[in-house]
Amino acid sequence: MTAAITDNAHLPLSRYRVVDFGTAWAGPMAAQLLADLGAQVIKVESRARLDGLRLGRPIVGDDIAGGDRGLWPELQPVFHGINRNKLSVTLNLKTQEGLDLVRELLARSDVALNNYSPGVLDRLGLGYEEVRKLRPDIILVSMPALGETGPLRDVLAYAPIIQALSGLMSVVGYSGDEPLVGELQAPWSDVVAAIHAALATVAALYHRNRTGEGQFIEVAQLEATTSMLGEAFLETQMTGMSPEPRGNYNAGGAPHNNYPCAEPDRWVAIAVTGEQEWQSFCGALGNPPWAAEEKFGTLAERLGNLAELDAHVGRWTQECTSLEITELLQGKGIAAMPVMNIEDQFLDPHLQERQAYLEVEHPHVGIEWLYGMPWLLGDTPGNIRTPAPLLGEHNALVFRELLGLSAEDVERLQESEVIY
Repeated sequence: MTAAITDNAHLPLSRYRVVDFGTAWAGPMAAQLLADLGAQVIKVESRARLDGLRLGRPIVGDDIAGGDRGLWPELQPVFHGINRNKLSVTLNLKTQEGLDLVRELLARSDVALNNYSPGVLDRLGLGYEEVRKLRPDIILVSMPALGETGPLRDVLAYAPIIQALSGLMSVVGYSGDEPLVGELQAPWSDVVAAIHAALATVAALYHRNRTGEGQFIEVAQLEATTSMLGEAFLETQMTGMSPEPRGNYNAGGAPHNNYPCAEPDRWVAIAVTGEQEWQSFCGALGNPPWAAEEKFGTLAERLGNLAELDAHVGRWTQECTSLEITELLQGKGIAAMPVMNIEDQFLDPHLQERQAYLEVEHPHVGIEWLYGMPWLLGDTPGNIRTPAPLLGEHNALVFRELLGLSAEDVERLQESEVIY
């Protein structure tokens, strides 16, 4: 293999090859997390049916007419974030020769990952029992919206629907009287499912290294999302009541909220838990007389008089800047942090040190900011080595150098719209 395929040797997953059938967000992000840690991820795409995140009007750059020159599939910044460090090949899976090439690729791979609807891979002849014939120890990861089996298996759903079905949307917001505008449109469940799938894949590789066994893994996105709502489910089971939005309320602490600061439209988040922290908090405020009142003497009493407590704290925070409050309270061992807008996140020294955002140069967009690694391992932290691939950018590399096709075969398959 060429250096372009094996230049990840210092990273923990450099020994493994992943075939990424993922589309949209959840599947591709799971594969991206593996790629960031060194896995060679080959994204299987097709011009006959583009990944949905390649579509639509670009939202970066000045070239709003780029689509007239065929560039729009290369200009989507979200696609760039969740497909960095990957190779891209284009195969028309509606053709027999396209399926044959995919099978050859799977026979040389460790993992295949998809977030298709249930039954799609089976209809293509690429279900688990079939791909095991190509490589007995292969790991097949499936990420259906609501599961491969059961009464909801055929429901087609993206993140907002999954988040509604999970119950997440019912607990997001300030209160029943102040619903969150637009509910929860951010694809939170995609990210949660992607992290679950990436961790499951690594666990399966570890298992295979010890036993030689491959396996089929199902990560239903609905189940991954509900697994993060344990307190809400327990509350229903224990009280019979359906949980409601609580804003920033936390039964384990008070004050526990966002408070206005001296700067215009600036807020600071403060969370005080435990009696020792409460005493430290009062000391940081100069022990004002109201803090000694009996109504704030215990956590239960502070929670019972929360509106009045928040009003007192808010009057104090409005006298200071968010940074002054943060430095003062953190110095006393109390959790406090400015509420950041997008610009703040890029400028924050801590996030910069942790490389939360990194500059990456894309051939058609130029320098753009992508989110960095979600975790930094001490010896093998992972990195962004290459920008998201252009559509079919690595056809020659994969089909000629990895699968051994001749230049004439590749040209013929391109002309017949198999490599397409």
